[in-house]
Amino acid sequence: MPAQAEPDWLNPDVQGEPLPPPEQPAEALPQPRSKPNKAVEEIVAEQEKKVERVTNPVAEFAGLDKITGRITSFDVYINETVQFGALQVTPKVCYSRPDAEEPKTDSFVEVDEITLDRKIRRIFTGWMFAESPGISAVEHAVYDVWLKACKQKSNVPPPEQAKSN
Repeated sequence: MPAQAEPDWLNPDVQGEPLPPPEQPAEALPQPRSKPNKAVEEIVAEQEKKVERVTNPVAEFAGLDKITGRITSFDVYINETVQFGALQVTPKVCYSRPDAEEPKTDSFVEVDEITLDRKIRRIFTGWMFAESPGISAVEHAVYDVWLKACKQKSNVPPPEQAKSN
């Protein structure tokens, strides 16, 4: 058998026996951990904490009229419907996080279109995310609608007050 220039531990030597794996220096071997790092434990515990979501009574939307190019912001109370052009927007819930936390704002929304023959047709049902409006914005031939924020208060009077005035 011809001699190999550099024997490989997977290839048999002259007697046909596999060579042992090469020795690793002691510093390359994993060392047993004596004590967990307290700073690492605190970070992991911090990440594992469940952040509570805040339920809000008002969802703030933005709407684009593609004909005029005008963008309009409007507030909608939960389970109320607001008309934007030929669209009717109804948020069912609107969640956010406390101010000290990373922002995550989402709302479950239903959007209906009033057709030219005065019929109502559902064009969107689902979650909208304020931090990623492109994922779930309603794209209509004439109007686009997306979630901007969830709020505790609005300058728009609540539906009960609007009816009594």
